[in-house]
Amino acid sequence: MTEIDGIDPGVPPSGTGCADCDEVGGWWFHLRRCAQCGHVGCCDSSPAQHATAHWKATGHPLVQSFEPGEDWFWDYGTDDLFESGPALAPPSGHPADQPAPGPAGRVPSDWATRLHR
Repeated sequence: MTEIDGIDPGVPPSGTGCADCDEVGGWWFHLRRCAQCGHVGCCDSSPAQHATAHWKATGHPLVQSFEPGEDWFWDYGTDDLFESGPALAPPSGHPADQPAPGPAGRVPSDWATRLHR
C-alpha cells in the first residue's frame, strides 16, 4: 500500500460518537474521523463543529466520513473531496443502530433548526 501523508490506516477511531460532544453531553448531525489519529468529531453542520476544531487544533487536515456505508475523505486544508482512499482500522462507521443525528436521547426535538448551513 502507498503511504499517504496525514493518513495512518492502523489507528482505530476514538469511539462510536463525537469524542468532544460526549464529554459535554452534546449531540451531532454526522460524524467525521481524523485519518491521522482516529479522533471522531462532529461535522460542520453540527452545532459544535468539533471535526473542524480538531483540524485547527492539531493540523490534521484529512477526515473520513464516519457514517455507515460512506468511505469518502475530505481535506480541510485544500477543501478537496476524495470519493475513496485507503481502508482505515475498523470500525469504519458508528454503529448502524446509532441514529443520525445522535446519540439517541440527547438530540433536541428542534434539532433541524440548530444545524449550521
